[in-house]
Amino acid sequence: MLRHILTAPFIFGAVIPMAILDLFIEIYHRFCFPFYRIPYVKRKKYIKIDRHKLSYLKVGQKINCVYCGYANGVIHYWSAIVAETERYFCSIQHEKDSDFIPPEHHKDFLEYTDKERFEKEYASKRTRFIG
Repeated sequence: MLRHILTAPFIFGAVIPMAILDLFIEIYHRFCFPFYRIPYVKRKKYIKIDRHKLSYLKVGQKINCVYCGYANGVIHYWSAIVAETERYFCSIQHEKDSDFIPPEHHKDFLEYTDKERFEKEYASKRTRFIG
């Protein structure tokens, strides 16, 4: 129990920067995606807060469930937004590396060394890249 009390400020303190970042990412998402003609990512598909409704949980457990539903869901949501941004600007896989676990959305990206396909598919989209 003492370890939970000692670590609680670190766990729950993360809600403040998380909420601020959530606001900034949502502003980016709502403002920029229409310019890129990328469909919005549906927030409700990634964030689900419902376990606090379970009658068999104690108050503290319900609070933890709300926190985890928001924290894990919102990070998953941000990842989907960033993945769509990455898909738009640069759909190139990373170099193969046994120590790296590529994100699921990279499976359809161009191979790291496929210069020919990159030039073919992105020749008309050069304006997407800065430089």
